[in-house]
Amino acid sequence: MITFAAPPQQSYHSPQLTIESCKGHTPSVNTTPNSKQSMSKVLVIDDDRVIRHQISRFLSGDQVTCFEAGDSQSGLQLVLDQKPDVILLDVNLPHVSGLDLFERIREIDRRIPIIFITAAAESSIAIEAMQLGAYEYVTKPLDLPQLKDLVEQAVESHKLMSVPVAIPTQEMDVHLGDQFIGRSPAMLEVFKQIGRAARQKVTVLIRGESGCGKELVARALYNHSDRIEESFLAVNCAAIPDQLLESELFGHEKGAFTGAEKRRIGKFEQCNGGTIFLDEIGDMTPLVQGKVLRLLQEQRFERVGGNETIETDVRIIAATNRDLESMVEEGTFRADLYYRLNGITINLPPLNQRGEDLIQLIEYFLTRACQEMGRSDVEGISPQALEILKKYHWPGNVRELQSVIRRTLLNTTGTVIIPQCLPPELHTEEESTPVQKVPSTPGNEQQNFQLLSFIEQRLDEDSKDLYAETLEEMEKLLITRVLQYTNGNQSRASEILGITRGKIRDRIATFGIRVDKNISVDD
Repeated sequence: MITFAAPPQQSYHSPQLTIESCKGHTPSVNTTPNSKQSMSKVLVIDDDRVIRHQISRFLSGDQVTCFEAGDSQSGLQLVLDQKPDVILLDVNLPHVSGLDLFERIREIDRRIPIIFITAAAESSIAIEAMQLGAYEYVTKPLDLPQLKDLVEQAVESHKLMSVPVAIPTQEMDVHLGDQFIGRSPAMLEVFKQIGRAARQKVTVLIRGESGCGKELVARALYNHSDRIEESFLAVNCAAIPDQLLESELFGHEKGAFTGAEKRRIGKFEQCNGGTIFLDEIGDMTPLVQGKVLRLLQEQRFERVGGNETIETDVRIIAATNRDLESMVEEGTFRADLYYRLNGITINLPPLNQRGEDLIQLIEYFLTRACQEMGRSDVEGISPQALEILKKYHWPGNVRELQSVIRRTLLNTTGTVIIPQCLPPELHTEEESTPVQKVPSTPGNEQQNFQLLSFIEQRLDEDSKDLYAETLEEMEKLLITRVLQYTNGNQSRASEILGITRGKIRDRIATFGIRVDKNISVDD
């Protein structure tokens, strides 16, 4: 037996309402059955008879049967007898509030979508209703066509939640922190490389797209190294302004620059004997690159503004999503530092190349998010929602997946995650029209003519490096054409070209390619 009384701190003082008290009770309600067998049942609980009849007449049809109740006791009895697909529930009911009745209905069946309706437009009521897990909240006077669309969506939601889940939530200790998950061949190779490099006194360069989990690789190297008892520090070189990065890494003396009111110990000094992870190392200025190179070679440095040489014993693990080879060619990254960092390279695959790892990661992030957010009522992900997650391209990789799962959980009002709960960008990609191959057009012919004209021009100018110049021009045309083909989707373009997104970004900047509604190249 489920029994409750309204909490004394609430504004509603309700008499005792029990499920047992409803059994055998014939509610004084009106129903509007159809001549045909209905597919969906909608229960309207409102003390205003006019509102009930108005909703029932508008919603009833070949696909819907409406049931009406004017009080909480009758409404609860109809929930038990009719097992409705959707409930429209007024907040202000006599004797027992709609919010209190909502909790009783949830104890009977948490899968039923409940839409609150009320004449009050108070923000506090809307907030409380959504906190309880309401499907939606609408105010009077009702927009009946809009309400009908909302009910249809709720009916579909209820049907989807009645299907067995594709990925259930699991028991897991949330205090374990981030875990390295994956069984795909590409990730198994990463694990092997970590095992080979962890105990070696060698610098490791981790490469991969943003959001792939490069810091997890660095921590795995540290956790399996001989320096596990010493400190581990992570520094994101792209997140610290250029003028402060040198001080952050090497420290500074008092008065070294404006604002340096006292001596500061840098990360390399703090991490003596341990491991330091330099993320986004490609964003370092040439000055800092030079000082890091010396530290790698000699394990010594000076603080900013100081003359004292400080010795340290620190292992450096670096990471980047940029094309360091191209940066070396362009002179923006030191070749000697690149070779020093590149003792062992570990290449992390993007999420869309990790196969069934996606399922494992979804299961892990869903279970973790449910525990952290107190959503023990969520059973898992529906097959339809899982298909959308599997088809999405994941340009933000594992970091984006984790964010999507948390946002999805915030949108979930029932016990199962269905497509309606997923963020809109996943539906946008799913519904987009597949790109068709473009036949030869005057525009393509113009590009061919442009290449030939470039060759003729350089011949006339007596070029001494025509091979390299023509390859660069062809690369510009190729990347521009592929970006046109993918409508500017750089992840898809990198997949077609077989190069990293970082290299595509570098080429876009180098060649002045504009990625907007129309893909074009600056003169």
